[in-house]
Amino acid sequence: MFKKKTATPKVAYDRETCKPILKCSICNGEQVAGFKNLQTGKFEEVMLIRGPEDLFAFKKQYGIEEEIAKEY
Repeated sequence: MFKKKTATPKVAYDRETCKPILKCSICNGEQVAGFKNLQTGKFEEVMLIRGPEDLFAFKKQYGIEEEIAKEY
């Protein structure tokens, strides 16, 4: 039932064509982390952000050190 968390390996993404962003809902404050394709504008959801721990895990998993932009 409860499993020990293991280290998540870093996953690569194309930094030239994709940009990490947080899609935020104005109504309920829900945040979804993912990548926006700069050429097509399409957003690919990766994970739901419920708190700072989830955001930290997302940034660590993809090796993101800079601040992530929010899009409403």
